[in-house]
Amino acid sequence: MSAPLPAAYVYRPMTATDLPLAHALSVQLKWPHRLDDWAMLQRLSDGFVVLDGERLIGTAFACAQGAFATIGLVIVSADYQGQGIGRRLMERALEACQSRTPMLNATLAGAPLYASQGFVEFGRIQQHQGQAQAPAAGPLADGEVCRPLREADQARQRLLANAASGLDRTAVLTALDDVVESSLGIERDGQLCAFALLRPFGRGRCIGPVVAENLPQAKYLIAGLLAQVPGAFVRIDIPTDSGLSDWLEEAGLKPVDTVAQMARGNPPQAVDNVRQFALVTQAIG
Repeated sequence: MSAPLPAAYVYRPMTATDLPLAHALSVQLKWPHRLDDWAMLQRLSDGFVVLDGERLIGTAFACAQGAFATIGLVIVSADYQGQGIGRRLMERALEACQSRTPMLNATLAGAPLYASQGFVEFGRIQQHQGQAQAPAAGPLADGEVCRPLREADQARQRLLANAASGLDRTAVLTALDDVVESSLGIERDGQLCAFALLRPFGRGRCIGPVVAENLPQAKYLIAGLLAQVPGAFVRIDIPTDSGLSDWLEEAGLKPVDTVAQMARGNPPQAVDNVRQFALVTQAIG
């Protein structure tokens, strides 16, 4: 049964003290996010909540990344759906984007709602997850060497991440520095040209972002990280046109969901012959 409609719900910015109740909302939806995953997004983003008295019943985030902003974790409690709460949360998230182009990853069922708000699909993301195996990846090209990332790589890593995503990844990668469990890079002629990160997330671990010049590099990086966590539960979110799906499935990471990449305006473009083969998260892009 739907909750009765009160005179007014309270919409306000999210604070760190809201995180346990916000996390509980995602648990109700069987989303895998840990409290720590929520906390990282709250530090990076403008968050919003809606309350019915003292009960937190909805959330949304807008994460500014240069000329773009990613909107994520738009949640309304099942007891309160159908009252326009989600749309009002989206309005606040869009206001927080200011002049930036808003982007989001929408469930295929939810995409028509966002289309009615001016969002246009520009791609699709496939979620793969499962018990990690170490797949064969093939050799690197002549002159390429795979190694762990070093602190001295940070500036180059950020340049690659920005070029591959079309977003300003400075704040996002700085936040990831504190939680990364393992990282690998590919170097050629003394310069980093590809990298991938592994960190705790949800039910186990997440690989992302993966930034590379080509599919063989991306596979080599992912295989190297999977080899470090044999048997662990791993998630990775990839563009459907990345060429990784069948290979990941053979490695035990099955496709479990597909979402639509949508933007209200021109979407970001990769440059400098690199691309993003795996997202940071669906909420961050």
